[in-house]
Amino acid sequence: MSTDQITRPARTGQPDDDTAAVATGEPTRRQRRGQARADRRARNAAMSTGAKWKLLVNHLVLYLGALVFIFPLIYAFFAALKPNNEMFSMPPSLIGSEIRWSNFAEVFEYGPFWTYIGNSLFTSVAGTLVTIVVSTTAGYAFGRLRWKGRDIVFVLFLATMMVPQEVTVIPMFTVMQWFGWVDTYQALILPFAFGAFGTFLMRQFFRGIPYELEEAAKVDGVGPLRTFLQIIMPQAKPAVAVLAVFTFMAFWNSYLWPLIVTVDYNSMGTLPVGLASFSGLTGTRWDLQMAAAIISMVPTTLLVVALQKHLVKGISMAGLGGR
Repeated sequence: MSTDQITRPARTGQPDDDTAAVATGEPTRRQRRGQARADRRARNAAMSTGAKWKLLVNHLVLYLGALVFIFPLIYAFFAALKPNNEMFSMPPSLIGSEIRWSNFAEVFEYGPFWTYIGNSLFTSVAGTLVTIVVSTTAGYAFGRLRWKGRDIVFVLFLATMMVPQEVTVIPMFTVMQWFGWVDTYQALILPFAFGAFGTFLMRQFFRGIPYELEEAAKVDGVGPLRTFLQIIMPQAKPAVAVLAVFTFMAFWNSYLWPLIVTVDYNSMGTLPVGLASFSGLTGTRWDLQMAAAIISMVPTTLLVVALQKHLVKGISMAGLGGR
């Protein structure tokens, strides 16, 4: 059999790596995997006893730290399954006398909980989309375009992050009254969709992208808008994922502003405001409030899990811009 026949690709259109390796005198895939396993065993055998103990202690510290942070969530979940009269029983117990899964169903019968979820979901999704559009365009203008007074304007824009939300609540509420937006979705979404955090995050990421890409696009006759949409934005997916998660969580967990700007809580109330409805003149239904709190964590948890890959990459890369 000739060498040409040996190195001929397989029927599937992919080359036969093992056959080609034999023909060229290189190790096959099986041999490479065996060598990798042997190297790992050698490294483990060469590790000193002190290094092994250090590795074991590091893992124990990480596991204990994770347990400390996750234990309140575990306790909240089991508290949502307790009867209400056992919530503050002494001595405290993790599991009650009975497991009441019906608490999660009763949450939706106690009040307009579906309305709270719908309002929070719409507000969070719409606010996240508006924030992404505003932050990416503003970040591109501050980070990639050159114009007079750019750095001064950016510093002034960034200075707004030092103003607490409580200071701006009254002026913003007055503006909402002028526009006639009190008790509307516009008031819940727009005031906090133009923040400096997202612009700063996207600017830092955009400044880490090589300028040669834009220069090559200009040579090919590509305009600024097309360059932004087809060249810059596809590379900014990790940073956009970080911005989307942080913005969604900020809108989803917002309590003070929806409490002030909404009047009819039964139709315009959001989920954090709705959680307070389980407290009344007759007492607090702690079992239902804990169940509602667990339900409210589901959307943000799913979002973080879905964007985990881009989220980790974006956090590690967003602060690397330096030009």
